[in-house]
Amino acid sequence: MGQKKRSTISDVARLAGVSITTVSRVMNRNYPVREETREKVEKAIEELGFKPNLLARGLIHNKTQTIGIITPSIENLFFSEVVKGIDSVIKEKGYTTFLSNTEGNAEQERLMIENMKDRSVDGIICINPRTKNIKSGYYESVSKQIPLVIINGYNKGIHCNYVLNDGEVGTYEALKYLYELGHREIAFLRGQYSYSYDVKENVYRQFCDEYRLDYKEENILVVEDGNGLETVEQSKALVEKVIEENRRFSCLFACNDWMAVGALNAAKALNISVPEDFSIIGFDNTIISQITEPRLTTVDQNMTRLGQISGNRICEMIQDKDIEIKKIIIETKLIKRESSKELN
Repeated sequence: MGQKKRSTISDVARLAGVSITTVSRVMNRNYPVREETREKVEKAIEELGFKPNLLARGLIHNKTQTIGIITPSIENLFFSEVVKGIDSVIKEKGYTTFLSNTEGNAEQERLMIENMKDRSVDGIICINPRTKNIKSGYYESVSKQIPLVIINGYNKGIHCNYVLNDGEVGTYEALKYLYELGHREIAFLRGQYSYSYDVKENVYRQFCDEYRLDYKEENILVVEDGNGLETVEQSKALVEKVIEENRRFSCLFACNDWMAVGALNAAKALNISVPEDFSIIGFDNTIISQITEPRLTTVDQNMTRLGQISGNRICEMIQDKDIEIKKIIIETKLIKRESSKELN
């Protein structure tokens, strides 16, 4: 049996014995219609089970009630929590989301944004965009064409609307905590192309200078960009290799919880006790940090709130195209758990 044909506005008009224009007026309630006529049209709509094509209506009114979300990963729990926060807000305001996963690829990121624009979304939220696309001016150009909010991708001199965590303060507090525990050789584990990694590394360098620590280039460990299980494996392999070659550090700061788990797995593989012999701090405070053994000390980015604020911001921008450019910064908090300990 074939699929039942979807009713059209013409079918409604024919059944009600009125014009298509009259049906449109009844539906949009934007023009006076006699009560008797309205009742006939509403009865016809109910009988036919007619549902208007929202996309077509949106194009007519220059609004589709859709918002595009671009994320580098759906596997990394940080991004999924942010998306959940966004969706909880915009759903209440009558919007639907288009979610695209770039796998951290800069070219895919641009392609997906162009696809979102072609679909006439009302606004776009991009989470943790690639540095290449930020610095090239691509996002600044997009922001002049469509309401755009960037989450955690701030670059000085690039005029866009941002919502971001205070990664600088969060990183500084984590490093200071390690210092207070007696650690002086701190390894720094990061990915390659995200601006948030660059921000954290700058803080690391400044911290070493401020506290007169012996800064060593080899203590900066770089894994390929990734946001899931591959990152855990890459981090494990790298940390294991570096420790086996010449372990000079007593602790490690990782730029996200996935990397921290990789470092934790490396220590276990080498029979290094965490935190008795080696301390590890992650960043994000995803659920994974609470179920490792030992549980991870990490920096809480308040992911749900980050998404909610971003969702509210994009809705404000859709309503007011001339709204001023703003950078909204959310505080972070160090969560002390069992993966860090005072140096013996």
